[in-house]
Amino acid sequence: MLEDITSMLQAIKNAGGTAYLVGGSVRDLVLGKALKDLDIEVHGLGITDLEKILQSFGPVALVGKQFGVLRLHHLDIDWSLPRRDSVGRKPEVMFDPTMTIEQACRRRDVTMNAMAINLHEHEKIEAAMRKGFFEEIIIDPYNGLADIKNKSLRAVDAQLFTQDPLRFFRVMQFIGRFEMIPDDQLETICRTMALRDQQTHQPLARERIFEEIKKMILKSCRPSLGFRWLKKIERLHDTFPEIHALIAIQQRADYHPEGDVFEHTMQAIDAAAQSDYYHETLWGAAEDEKFLIVIGTLCHDFGKATTTDENLHCHGHEEAGVPLAQKFLKRITDDLFLSKAVSKLVRHHLAPFMLLREEAGAKAYKRLAAKLAPEVTMRQLGLVALADYRGRNGINSQPLTAHQEKFDQFINNAEQANVVHQAEAPVLLGRHLLDVVQPGPQMGELLDKAYNIQIDEGITDVDELRRRVLGE
Repeated sequence: MLEDITSMLQAIKNAGGTAYLVGGSVRDLVLGKALKDLDIEVHGLGITDLEKILQSFGPVALVGKQFGVLRLHHLDIDWSLPRRDSVGRKPEVMFDPTMTIEQACRRRDVTMNAMAINLHEHEKIEAAMRKGFFEEIIIDPYNGLADIKNKSLRAVDAQLFTQDPLRFFRVMQFIGRFEMIPDDQLETICRTMALRDQQTHQPLARERIFEEIKKMILKSCRPSLGFRWLKKIERLHDTFPEIHALIAIQQRADYHPEGDVFEHTMQAIDAAAQSDYYHETLWGAAEDEKFLIVIGTLCHDFGKATTTDENLHCHGHEEAGVPLAQKFLKRITDDLFLSKAVSKLVRHHLAPFMLLREEAGAKAYKRLAAKLAPEVTMRQLGLVALADYRGRNGINSQPLTAHQEKFDQFINNAEQANVVHQAEAPVLLGRHLLDVVQPGPQMGELLDKAYNIQIDEGITDVDELRRRVLGE
């Protein structure tokens, strides 16, 4: 992508500015990850000057301008200015073009994000790219390179770190995403820091927390590491109480040799995160499906916290888990579709392999698909059931890789019933009854009755279904 902006970098240099690749872009370069977007910080120019330069190359988005961030519509690049932020939920932003790159890096959260590359050193960058060795071109005032090598998360500045409570959740997702370990100082900071705005004392906006959870789930092979860390520093109870409630809820060893429900859930979400079955659906991209399945798996046994008895039976935990899952999700998002979908995954997560044990026929598969529709497919429910079964490793914390044959058989049976990706469409519709009944509860009852007859008896003739439900 850098070759696409050579002329822009030259224009910035001609105007007296210096452009640096900063933050996560440098970190991902060091880690050998693909750069999907870039963060470029421009020193030595004011916001108006930078905007004029960028406008000569195309339309500039003004969203984020108040924070010193500009964006050209055709490039996945955030162009920013060095700034000093006041404390608070809505910080006063003060641009400082004279700030050194070392000073600018100091306001970053952890050292692996506090590195930079001078983008005007073309020859050095090209040589480093050829060799795959970037240490010589990286500005690293806080030893981020060493911390990456040692897989250590370390705060750049302890005082600045606590000014933004979102950084607590960023550490959580970094742990899961990069499988790095906070050093003692950062762990102490996170164990005690307030998770509210320092000035208004208001809690973090749930949307901000949700985005960190989403990053951890979508970009981690082991998202459990983030939640396990919260448990370790005793912050799980005040961040995600529904997950904390699973700790020490014991299970029958013959079904769950891995231990308590928390351990089972952690292994299960890792199994879901490591699956490669996700793809684009009618409702969104493959990553949307992955997020749904991992979140559904995270919530699937919430009900065991309230239903497990002294004999370690947990009858009805599927139903009991639905309101708990909804409460959990409401705390982090207002996405009603997600809430409905997760609720159905929780309510029916035992059904796939239960149908296999019962050797159920096509009718049972069709009924289940109808209960899941329209938010959830049979395939998606099968993925949650598979993750559930794989979260039962009694030897270590890694999920199992077994039970593939059960998932394949469930999908095969659903295919035979033609309901893998959607429920069977009803034959009798409201328009077929308008001459005898108006839309409302009575029509709904008749349509439900017709659909049950259609599934139970395989009747697909509109006139026959109409006669059956109307008694004609």
